[in-house]
Amino acid sequence: MKTLTLLNRTIIECSACPRLVAYRQSVAATKRRQFMRWDYWGRPVPGFGDAQARLYVLGLAPAAHGGNRTGRIFTGDRSGDWLYEALYRHGFANQPSSTHRGDGLVLSDCYIGATVRCAPPANKPAPAEIEQCRQFLREEIRLLQNVRVVVALGKLAFDQYLKTCRLEGKQIPSPLPLFRHGAAHRLPWGVLLLGSYHPSQQNTFTGKLTRPMFHAIFRRARHELARDSSAIPPAGRQSEDTH
Repeated sequence: MKTLTLLNRTIIECSACPRLVAYRQSVAATKRRQFMRWDYWGRPVPGFGDAQARLYVLGLAPAAHGGNRTGRIFTGDRSGDWLYEALYRHGFANQPSSTHRGDGLVLSDCYIGATVRCAPPANKPAPAEIEQCRQFLREEIRLLQNVRVVVALGKLAFDQYLKTCRLEGKQIPSPLPLFRHGAAHRLPWGVLLLGSYHPSQQNTFTGKLTRPMFHAIFRRARHELARDSSAIPPAGRQSEDTH
């Protein structure tokens, strides 16, 4: 792979996991009542954002009626509402919402990926599916060469980021960094790894994750990048998109 565009085209064409293929296609065929007029994406969902990003946000997987419907990660669901509002508030997005691929959203200095690229049943990918999809995560990490801060949304994304970096030959601290909301670990290669609860309804509806808690993560990311030796990129850079 030479570019994120080529990587994302490869992701979209993947059909390696039979259970995930069957599920995402079934959801796309049956739809949800309020989305009956939508032509569901129903394929693996690529990453999205600024190819020169210094902030990398890593989630778990597309939502069945979010990314699997719209074709853009964290787009068209409640988790995305929280994420893009936070990115907008802290200067990483040009608008606070993401509803469909043609809505004009542009990310600046930020790229968003996922541990698994297909919507999994019950939002729980199997271990073998995580391993099968790791090739895409590894390539994405390689290509995002300017990353200085990683925000991992949830324990699975946090742990899988560290595991993938180890496979890439990076030195992982011992003892292993532990996930908690607000965790901040400076990794040996200079990246600051921030842990956040995932903005799923399971966390936001119960109050386990509040907006102030979530926004504090991105405020910390912005503060870290402001301290970075390189200048903040100018506004208006286009997000990497294959569609």
